[in-house]
Amino acid sequence: MTEYGRGPGSQPWHPEEPPYGEREGDGGAQPGGWDAYGTQPQYPRQPDPYGGWHDPHATAGGPYDQLPADPYGPSSAYPAYYPAPDAYPPPQPQHGYGTPPPYGYDAPSPYGDGGRHAPDQQERYRDQGHYQEQQHYQEQQQYQPYQQHHEHHGPPPAHPGMEHTQGWEREADDGGADRLHAPSPGGAPDDGPEGPADEPADEPREEPSTRAGRRTAKGRRNGARRKNRMACLVVVLVLAGGAAGATYAGYSFYQSRFAAAPDYSGSGSGTVQVEIPAGALAGDMAKILAAADVVKSPGAFVEAAAADEASKSIQPGIYSLRKQMSAAEALELMLDPASQTGLIVPEGLRATQIYALVDEQTGSPEGATEEIAESADLGLPAWAEGNVEGFLFPSKYSVSEGSDPEAVLKEMVERAKSEFERVDLEGQASQVDKTPYEVLIIASLIQAEAQEKDDFAKVSRVVYNRLKPGNTATNGKLDFDSTINYALDRSTLDVSVGDTSLDHPYNTYKHAGLPPGPIDNPGHQAIEAALNPADGEWLYFVTVKPGDTRFTETYEEHQEHVKDFNAEQAKKRAEEDE
Repeated sequence: MTEYGRGPGSQPWHPEEPPYGEREGDGGAQPGGWDAYGTQPQYPRQPDPYGGWHDPHATAGGPYDQLPADPYGPSSAYPAYYPAPDAYPPPQPQHGYGTPPPYGYDAPSPYGDGGRHAPDQQERYRDQGHYQEQQHYQEQQQYQPYQQHHEHHGPPPAHPGMEHTQGWEREADDGGADRLHAPSPGGAPDDGPEGPADEPADEPREEPSTRAGRRTAKGRRNGARRKNRMACLVVVLVLAGGAAGATYAGYSFYQSRFAAAPDYSGSGSGTVQVEIPAGALAGDMAKILAAADVVKSPGAFVEAAAADEASKSIQPGIYSLRKQMSAAEALELMLDPASQTGLIVPEGLRATQIYALVDEQTGSPEGATEEIAESADLGLPAWAEGNVEGFLFPSKYSVSEGSDPEAVLKEMVERAKSEFERVDLEGQASQVDKTPYEVLIIASLIQAEAQEKDDFAKVSRVVYNRLKPGNTATNGKLDFDSTINYALDRSTLDVSVGDTSLDHPYNTYKHAGLPPGPIDNPGHQAIEAALNPADGEWLYFVTVKPGDTRFTETYEEHQEHVKDFNAEQAKKRAEEDE
C-alpha cells in the first residue's frame, strides 16, 4: 500500500507536501531534496524478480533520467484523446539526486483515465510497492491492450513503521477522502478525472486512498449481507404464508367434508314466507331457506332432509316458516300441511271446481276466474281444441291473496304441458292408436273411475276393450256414471235409470265412444295408465266398497257384483239414518 508523506514518527507535514498544493514559483518541478516517503527511501533498490536490477535506467546521469513510462501514456501505440491524472505517485529520487521533469508531454492517456482505476481495481493494486514494477513491465512489453493485474508479483516487504494505525483510520474517516482530490505536488490543480486540456499527460497525481477502496469493499460486503438478510426474510415470509395458506385450506377441507354444518337452535321466531318451485331438490330448497334466514346454512337442511325419508314428499308451493330455525324444526314445519299457504289442486277436479279455489285463494269475486278462462289466451296447445279442461294440472301452486287469477291459470297450463312433454304424450299416443287429446280424455275417465292405484291400468284396459271395434257386448258404449255426473255437474254414486237416458253428449250410456272432451284434470298416474293399459279381457268392473273393485268379462258375473254393491249402499244409508 502506498503512503503519502507519512514518517515513522510524530513528524509534522512539510509545507511542500501534497495537502499544501503547489508553491508559487516552483514551476511544477519537484525540489531536489524532497522525499515523499520520509527521511529515507521507502524501499532499497530491489533486484528484479525476473532477473537483473529492477530499473537499469533510473540511476543518476542516465540517458533520460525520467519517470517510468505509463503503459497507457505517451509511449503507448495509441494517440492520446482525453487528459487524465496519473495513477502513480510523483517520481522519487533513488540516490538523492533531483529528478528533472519528464518530457512534458501534453498528450493525455489514450484511455482517458490516466491509469486511475475504480475502487475495486485499486483494491487489487494496494500494497504493490514501488512504481519501478511498472517500469519493468514497460521494458518487457511496449504495449499491452489492457493493464494486467499484478497479484502474481509478491509485494515487497513493508517499510518499518508504515503499518496502519487506528489513528490513521480515524484520520481517513475524518478527512482522508478530501486529500484524494487535493492539488498534486507539482502544483497543477486537480479538476476531476479528466482534468484541464493543458495539463501534462504524465503529471503525477495522488492515487486514491486504498483505505477508501477498503471502505468501499466493506460497504459492498455489508450491502451484500443486507441483501442476503433481506432475501432470507422474504423466503421466511413466503414459507410462513404458504404454511398459513395450507393450514387454512386443510381447515376448510375438514369443515366441508367432516364437520357438521352450521345450524341454528330452537324453533325460531317471527314469520317469513318462502316459495319452493316445482322440481326443486333438497339442495335447492336448502339454498332458498338459507337465503331467507330460516336456516343458518344450506348444509344443515340437507343433512336434516337426508336423515328423514318424509322430506321427499315436500311439494312445491309457498310455506309459512319462522326465521333462524334449526334445520330439523324447519323440515318438520314444511311437512305440516298447515304451513303450506299455496293452492293445492288435487287430481280429478273439474275446471269449475278449480276456478272456485282460485277465486277463494286470490280473494277475487266469485266467477272472476271462470270468466278469465273463457276469454284469456292461456297458452293451450293447438290440439286442445280451445278446451281448458284437462290442462289445469294437479299440483301445488304459489297462490296467495292478491295473486292474479290469469297468471295462476297460465301456470297450471304450463305445468300440464311440461308433464305431457315428459311422458311424450304426442309420440306415445300413436302407439295405442289414439290422438293426444283422446289419450287425455281416457286419462280423465280413469282418474274419475279408479279408486285404488292398482286399479288404474285395469280400468284403462276396460276402456280400450269396450271401444274395440266389433264389440257386441257393449256395442262401443262405455256406460260410465262419471260422464253423467259431469254432464249434470255433480258428484254422486246414486245414478238412476232415468239419468242414463239423459240427452247429453257426455252421456256414455247413450252415446258410443269417448265423450267430447276430458271430464276432469287427470294426474300423472292416470296419464301413464292411459298410455299403458294392463293385459286382460275385462269388459266390466264395479267398486263394491272402498278397496273392493271387481273386474269381470261377462255381463252375468258383473250383475252379481252389482247386487253386492247395492246391498252395501243400502247398509250405508241405514247407518246414516240412525
